[in-house]
Amino acid sequence: MSKTLAALITSSVLLADAASAQTTLRIQTHQSPESTSGQLVKEFVTQVETMSGGSLDIEMFYSSAIVASAETFSAAMNGILDCDMTNPSYQTGINPAFQFAADTMGGYDTPVEFLTWISYGGGREAINELYHTNDMEFVGSYLGGQESMNSSKPLAGIEDLKGWKFRSPPGMESEIFAELGSAPVVMDFTEIFTALETGIIDGADASTLANNVGLGIYDVVKHTTYPGFHSMSSDHLACNKTVWDGLDPAQQTILTTAMDSLALNLMMRTTVENGEALTKLPELGVTFYDWSVEDRAAFREAAISRWDVWAAKTPEAQDMVDSHKAFLARIGLGPQAE
Repeated sequence: MSKTLAALITSSVLLADAASAQTTLRIQTHQSPESTSGQLVKEFVTQVETMSGGSLDIEMFYSSAIVASAETFSAAMNGILDCDMTNPSYQTGINPAFQFAADTMGGYDTPVEFLTWISYGGGREAINELYHTNDMEFVGSYLGGQESMNSSKPLAGIEDLKGWKFRSPPGMESEIFAELGSAPVVMDFTEIFTALETGIIDGADASTLANNVGLGIYDVVKHTTYPGFHSMSSDHLACNKTVWDGLDPAQQTILTTAMDSLALNLMMRTTVENGEALTKLPELGVTFYDWSVEDRAAFREAAISRWDVWAAKTPEAQDMVDSHKAFLARIGLGPQAE
């Protein structure tokens, strides 16, 4: 009886110690819990908590519930949150180098290539050189794939961009398309439908093919690019450096591994959802355009020339651009990347 009692006491002490050792990470994402990315973020939370045996607890805030999306990085940096799970491009006002941790615009053809740069092309090190100056640690990125342009007229190749008036987000994208002869119009996402219906714009950069179908954009315009060629924006997990350094190596590995899993699952889900959307295009009367290798290379060349302009803004931006260009050359994405 005494041995049994001693064993129970020891077990209780161990459980108490484990409970007291639990670390809670407060993380904000701009994704809604209903979206595909939001659903996968939920799976990420479950995976981390399960793999850690309960030593890591995640309190996830969806749809930017605590602070505005663009303020999440700073909130984590200042200890209001522990980690940021939004988009690095929100921080281009701090340093334009953040653009190249989020979306190279025309650089890579597939999300695998971007993630390979991170894991095998020196990307993780380049990103953390930037993040460490802001007391943050880059953990991982996740992205689904190329976005699809939609238009009221054909977009068969790079020549069709001349004079094409379209909704564009601000920043480097507008500059690239303007250089190619387009007329980008920066407007809020919510204004796209009215602008398309009234002919204020010819098209829009909105989202992936599946999201465009879900939004009903192809009820208004009947031309689209697929697979896309211009943009693959990635979200990240970045944590306060002090918080990250306070985790043990096993916990850090769990978070990194769970991010790899999230990235793979998002690519697979996007492949399925885009494929399902593609089968609906004929019944919607939509024509899709898969750009030639030559036209993709021409767009990449124009994009990289704009990278160089952004690279000149800060030493960190130059380092990021140099890293991407070296990896593009290494994997054979055109002599213009050398």
